[in-house]
Amino acid sequence: MSKTETPALTGEGAPLVQEVKQAMAGFVNEFKGLKAEVKTKLQQTEERLTMLDRKSTIAARPHLAASITEGAPHQKAFDAYVRSGDDDGLRGLDMEAKSLTSAVNSDGGYLVDPQTAEIIKSVLKSTASIRSIASVVNVEANSFDVLIDHTDVGAGWADEASTATETATPSIDRISIALHELSALPKASQRLLDDSAFDVEGWLAGRIADKFARAEASAFISGDGVDKPKGILDHAKVDNDVWDWGNIGYVPTGIDGGVEADAIVDVVYALGAQYRVNGTFVMNSKTAGLIRKLKDSDGRFLWSDGLAAGEPARLMGYPVLIAEDMPDAASDSYSIAFGDFQAGYTIAERPDLRVLRDPFSAKPHVLFYATKRVGGDVSDFAAIKLVKFGTA
Repeated sequence: MSKTETPALTGEGAPLVQEVKQAMAGFVNEFKGLKAEVKTKLQQTEERLTMLDRKSTIAARPHLAASITEGAPHQKAFDAYVRSGDDDGLRGLDMEAKSLTSAVNSDGGYLVDPQTAEIIKSVLKSTASIRSIASVVNVEANSFDVLIDHTDVGAGWADEASTATETATPSIDRISIALHELSALPKASQRLLDDSAFDVEGWLAGRIADKFARAEASAFISGDGVDKPKGILDHAKVDNDVWDWGNIGYVPTGIDGGVEADAIVDVVYALGAQYRVNGTFVMNSKTAGLIRKLKDSDGRFLWSDGLAAGEPARLMGYPVLIAEDMPDAASDSYSIAFGDFQAGYTIAERPDLRVLRDPFSAKPHVLFYATKRVGGDVSDFAAIKLVKFGTA
């Protein structure tokens, strides 16, 4: 026997070795089985977690018009299509799949899910208002009183020996600006508020604020003062040559329904020098289109565009506010205003827009009661002049 060979066990040692080998083989087999079982369970657990993640993702999606439901028109069309053809709906679908098109609803257009925008795009409306150039005060009362001293104190020359005589004393007028209430009461269903994919309440609040801004802008121009501010065009108007306090002076263009450059020059100098420093023209877009074409006697345009973005255009060097609530140019219309509106028009308001959310009065709808209190009136009749598109 060579030195490298292991002598075979004989006697009592042989059964022990055989028993150890069998135990090791059994242990290895059991370990492999346990390993396979653990691997299977891990795979099942991973699949279960994947399914749960997909369900939670689907549940988290907003229920917009794009969601597929059993009662949706495109789903019904799909089911009807699958059932049509031969007995095997799937085979029929496969045969006709090449003819599907989204251009025709019955040929597959219903199968193309629409997508709903996350915001609502509203038609843009102008809200330019003389608020931006008028005097605005915040009040906590029902009205705001403006005290105006529009008369002059008397004075005269006297020599050393003359007796001083009594002179005129200035008088004070009071203009009371009442605050009026703007209100809106839209409603929305509670289900819409809960299920909508965008902020319905914020959208409604924005629309209400926009409507209020447009309503007050119109009132500041032509409001009659009954439950609303009194506008500059609602006051009595007289030719500026015979103007007196309590009226708005105007300059006629001399052309029925038309205007020439001379009228623009006249209205600028109809305003006192102390007011011209802060003078602003106010007109709508159509009137601006007419005025933009006017030239002086040297052929130069009276109108000039702003030199920078956001800067207003200028007419004879004075800024122009485009307010669409001003009337269009027509026979005897007062389509242009010029003046120092900071001195000439006062807006009094409670600055907060209040919105009351009422989920009880109109169930299952929610009411949104919005209010704002604002007033306005001419506070200095000498500070505003008008252009009348007429002969006198």
